[in-house]
Amino acid sequence: MNDAVKPPTRVGLFVTCLVDLMRPGVGFAAVKLLEQAGCKVVVPSQTCCGQPAYNSGDRATAKAIARQTIAAFEGCDYVVAPSGSCAGMLAAHYPELFADEPDMAVKANAFAAKCHELVSFLVDRLGVEKVSARYEGAVAYHDSCSGLREMGVKSQPRKLLESVEGLRLVEMKDAEVCCGFGGAFAVKYGELSDAIVSQKSAAVAASGADTLLAGDLGCLMNIAGKMQREGRAVKVRHVAEVLAGLTDDPPIGEGAKGAKP
Repeated sequence: MNDAVKPPTRVGLFVTCLVDLMRPGVGFAAVKLLEQAGCKVVVPSQTCCGQPAYNSGDRATAKAIARQTIAAFEGCDYVVAPSGSCAGMLAAHYPELFADEPDMAVKANAFAAKCHELVSFLVDRLGVEKVSARYEGAVAYHDSCSGLREMGVKSQPRKLLESVEGLRLVEMKDAEVCCGFGGAFAVKYGELSDAIVSQKSAAVAASGADTLLAGDLGCLMNIAGKMQREGRAVKVRHVAEVLAGLTDDPPIGEGAKGAKP
């Protein structure tokens, strides 16, 4: 356990746009996991992390969003997101946005230092070693690009998944390779994105897993959509849902969205 904190601690949940609009059950799962670890969870008023604007070169809009976010979470000891992509924006790119504004740069760097991806926060900061959950099946885990490369998320989800009763973790080929989503990338370069996700879908199928997990909803929706179009019978879920034991909702891409708190 590195630089562990002692709960209770005030954790601000950065819900993310996709979770809020498409899969709110992931937010409830995140709250459950954090509260079980002894945290006091708050959900300040929030919007997007600013990543779409940032990736499109609209620095003015990205800065405006970043200012709002930093102010909203000012009273939190930590900021945790169930998304390596959004967490990466908060922790890695907010300081870059304000590099030319000394006063704001201090705030952005202080904010970035308290931002974490959900599962890595549980393991690396809170020292969580196991969860009380059950899930039947063979499960493969996809390492999302931002979570892996910007937030260092790799072993943490696998460690906690190994403690889930009934779950058998299998490794698929090229688990660290991009799924082809990349936000606006999938829209601007549709054919290339489809070629990339086709390889990911094939890797999932070849692993023998009946369920695919990841920590980024964008990746999961992209892969789930491709596998459904190909007729593959593989369930897709956010890792937090399985770790929290909240799997009453249909798998991603199947049935209605939503969850009961």
